Amino acid sequence: MTRIDHIALYVSDLEQAKDFFIRYFGGKTGEPYHNPKSGLRSYFIMFAGDCLLEIMSRDGTSAAEYSPFRRGMSHFALSVGGRNAVEELTSRLSFDGYTVVSGPRVTGDGYYESCIKIFDEILLEITA
Repeated sequence: MTRIDHIALYVSDLEQAKDFFIRYFGGKTGEPYHNPKSGLRSYFIMFAGDCLLEIMSRDGTSAAEYSPFRRGMSHFALSVGGRNAVEELTSRLSFDGYTVVSGPRVTGDGYYESCIKIFDEILLEITA
């Protein structure tokens, strides 16, 4: 059986990213990983249902020019369990200064979601 094991994101501020996913999504994390040879630092953020997100930082990474239609990963989505939770979290993130790109709304493919631009121009969908 094939399944996605985890998704990894390079971020400019590892601690900020870790705190974001813990604060807003209830993620749990273990000890940070550090490879002194390569300079890589990372955390695995664990969510309910066997979902893992790896956040990483290291010197020498750079931001690609932002476009919502750039090649590569477009966005990732975290399900929060219902429409009310989508609406409440979207409002909270907006109040805290994050950009709401769209929603909350029902999409053409039937998802109830909002799309938020978080740190480092990353698009995160919040789904019911």
